[in-house]
Amino acid sequence: MSLVLDPAAQDLLFREARTANTFTDEPVTEEQVQAIYDLVKYGPTSMNQSPLRVVLVRSAEARERLVQHMAEGNQPKTASAPLVAILAADNDFHEELPQLFPHFPQAKDLFFGDRTVREGSAALNGALQAAYFIVGIRAAGLAAGPMTGFDAAGIQKEFLDADHTPLMVVNIGKPGEEAWFPRSPRLSYDEVITTV
Repeated sequence: MSLVLDPAAQDLLFREARTANTFTDEPVTEEQVQAIYDLVKYGPTSMNQSPLRVVLVRSAEARERLVQHMAEGNQPKTASAPLVAILAADNDFHEELPQLFPHFPQAKDLFFGDRTVREGSAALNGALQAAYFIVGIRAAGLAAGPMTGFDAAGIQKEFLDADHTPLMVVNIGKPGEEAWFPRSPRLSYDEVITTV
């Protein structure tokens, strides 16, 4: 065995996990979300950047506003999931670098004084953290339904601000009936890996 992670955990996190399209009505608790974040915050990023911001959409009123900005095919899933999270990148993440990267406090201004550079780095490292968040949801025994089919400008205006860029919306909960589409193909090792 080349991997030290237990095969059941490998299945839970990767091989058996899929994007959920239906959910039961069992609630997702604050404690579960806290446990997920407290695990995934340790995922590596460039210079320990932490641009990910998560908006939990719990109230019926907020859910209704969010559903209006989702692509038509994503609206029913978002309306019925026990919890929905908007994952966004904070484009002013550099303000926290002196705390998060204390051995090189000059990085804040030296590398990220330019807004365009910051936005690119926030998008990349925020996407990394979003992927960790999805794996963390699976580690909690829950299913994730990540989606990028939405009106980004509408979600930004409705739930965020100009300094936060929406990355994805994730439905979260216990999988419901017929939650999964069949597993889609994946590329083989030889199609992806080269050695030089």
